[in-house]
Amino acid sequence: MTANQQGHSTSTVLGRRLGGELVKLRTTAGLTQTHAAKALTASTTKVAKMEGGWVPMRDPDIRALCELYGVHDPGVVGRLLELARIDRERRKAKGWWDDYTTLGVMHEYVTLENAATAIKAWQPGFVPGLLQTPEYTMALRDFPAGATGLNQRKDPDAEFVAARLERQRRLSDTPPLTLRAVIYEAVVRNFPGGSEIARAQIDHLVKMAEVPNVTLRVFPFGGGPHQGLNGPFNVISFAEPGAMDVVYSETLFTQTWVEGGEGAASYDELFETIARLSLSERDTVSFLHALRKDL
Repeated sequence: MTANQQGHSTSTVLGRRLGGELVKLRTTAGLTQTHAAKALTASTTKVAKMEGGWVPMRDPDIRALCELYGVHDPGVVGRLLELARIDRERRKAKGWWDDYTTLGVMHEYVTLENAATAIKAWQPGFVPGLLQTPEYTMALRDFPAGATGLNQRKDPDAEFVAARLERQRRLSDTPPLTLRAVIYEAVVRNFPGGSEIARAQIDHLVKMAEVPNVTLRVFPFGGGPHQGLNGPFNVISFAEPGAMDVVYSETLFTQTWVEGGEGAASYDELFETIARLSLSERDTVSFLHALRKDL
């Protein structure tokens, strides 16, 4: 999901989270945007943009608002200041992803993924992007229109695959991204593109399961129903203090962000439940080896 656009402004995930925190503090104090604007010697329009995450926030403004809202806890103020700092850095960040138009709605996700230290990925339908082979990715792009959201973009397939391979470099960076992935058994039962692509993809999954910073588990058909069957989601974690977990969920035609708080915690708890009910890492590799022999 790309950052929301409004004129030349951009509403980012972390900016919206910071704005939401400030709205909560303001309403708890019984104050309006007009009160906030007066304290900042600014317009209510600017306050609205700040609370909506449309503009980066300056430390003096955050301190002034905390003073107005009666927030004096150094821990709370420090967390907001740190969140604002991280958001400012994310807005300025430049990387390989800026050269790829194929990312489309994934642009903001990739920016956060590149800055993350750990990701928990639940995927009931497809192999997670960070673990896909180029051939598997291309096979997904060849799905009939409407079968998957992947081919809704009209960009060159080769560039799309190249961008996905660039994303996968994070798994071998220094320090590397930590990935915990759980996939539904259906993912490895319904491969696109035929048996050759299926065998290569399974071989790649087995290889990646041996990488120290990668954990892979399969949730079996007999594992029972759970809320995760409604769709995939990724829990993105950062090293910096104040940078709460962010959850990204992509369905056929929409993308959803859950920015910290109880919502993100619920997704994290759901992931841990799914992982606990899944095959162990060793049993997952054994399962993939057995499946490979039948292809």
